[in-house]
Amino acid sequence: MADAEPATRSSPNRRDLTTGPIGSTLLAFALPTLGSSILQSLNGSINSAWVGRLIGEDALAATANANMTVFVLTAFTFGFSMASSILIGQAFGRRNLDAARRAFGTAFGFFGLLGIAVAVAGWFLSPYVLRLLGTPPEAVPLADDYLRIIFLGMPPAILLVLLMMSLRGSGDSLTPLWFMGLSVLLDSGLNPLFIAGIGPFPRLGIAGSATATVIANWVALAGLIAYLYLRDLPLRLRGAELAYLKPAGGCLRTIVFKGFPMGLQMIVISVSSLVLVGLVNSYGVHTTAAYGVTMQLWTYIQMPAMAFGAAVSSMTAQNIGADRWNRVARITRLGVVQTLAITALLIGLFTLFDRPALSLFLGTASPALPIAQRIQLLATWSFLVFGITLVLFGTVRANGAVMGPLVILAIGLLPVRLGFAYFAQPWLGADALWLSFPASTIVNLALAVAYYKSGHWRRARIGTPAAQPQEAATAPI
Repeated sequence: MADAEPATRSSPNRRDLTTGPIGSTLLAFALPTLGSSILQSLNGSINSAWVGRLIGEDALAATANANMTVFVLTAFTFGFSMASSILIGQAFGRRNLDAARRAFGTAFGFFGLLGIAVAVAGWFLSPYVLRLLGTPPEAVPLADDYLRIIFLGMPPAILLVLLMMSLRGSGDSLTPLWFMGLSVLLDSGLNPLFIAGIGPFPRLGIAGSATATVIANWVALAGLIAYLYLRDLPLRLRGAELAYLKPAGGCLRTIVFKGFPMGLQMIVISVSSLVLVGLVNSYGVHTTAAYGVTMQLWTYIQMPAMAFGAAVSSMTAQNIGADRWNRVARITRLGVVQTLAITALLIGLFTLFDRPALSLFLGTASPALPIAQRIQLLATWSFLVFGITLVLFGTVRANGAVMGPLVILAIGLLPVRLGFAYFAQPWLGADALWLSFPASTIVNLALAVAYYKSGHWRRARIGTPAAQPQEAATAPI
């Protein structure tokens, strides 16, 4: 089989990220990724609303506890998928379609086995997991009903994430958007039908919400695989290539060892968030409610940074694979500019209309409203700094440098953010909690810029090494 089959299969949605103008290509590639993130967040919000309105607060608490477990599992799935996406991106940059299919086959076979193992283990261990999380006793039966079914949907959920990120690695960010839309449409539409037993649908209560999610995942996965073959997309496997589904040792080791630190970053973020929530709770229910509502809006404000960070990673990976290091610094610079522009626009709108936006959740007479306005005034601007950091992380990860971002993030979120939030309270009161966000993001940015400028990340490797011109090693952001 040829070593370097050109990756030129026709696909209306796939872009060659190694040629042409960088700015417009990056923007056109990142916006569908941003759209996918928005759809996913909206889906979670809509489903929570259905559960809360149709079943009640106990069910809402049950799903919240169960979803903590799902978050941990999907965090590591994200890490492994990102590693696979980078391998695929570099292979496409080298025009080595066979290497891309080998990486994809290994990842798909591994994730398929992993998903089945998680589903089986989760079905039997669900009560013990909920007990470990300290789920309130009154919510355990509901949470167990929900979590067992959600575990059955982990195989398609895991494979769907992998497929979408692999397609982005190949230069196609539009196809994942369409199938994310299909999944969201089915999930949010079927939720009330299965919960309440509307029409021919059985009344399943909280289990109905999980059932809707599982059905949506399976249908979206089947549809995406069918589309892969019907449109003859580059990553489809045929004939002898189906043997690539048997995980290959070297490729699998790369995916696991590079993916684990990226998944661990999500765990660091969640640990920091949980500890901070404990500190917020000490100020009473109004402060807790204000913080919770502000976090709902922050979810959308940070999406551009996450989308452009992922887009920069995919684009950089292809250019590294193509040995076009002269484009890497420009991709990073334009990624920073575009992230700042869109994030600043969102922050500006949120600042101008903070009261009506927050009132949607709290009501205009809520005592939590002025607290929420104070939080957003002190902390929301820090997501501009956060955006620059994520773009830099996207660049260095594209070459396989995954430990640096993990260490930097851990320093910023654990000793800096939590330390500032805890020790500054005697002087600043609750403001110390909100100011801990800019404190940590500024430290993270300083460390990320220093790491990027050092050039150490250029010596990392994921996949086949590419030569690095000396002049590229000192290119500015």
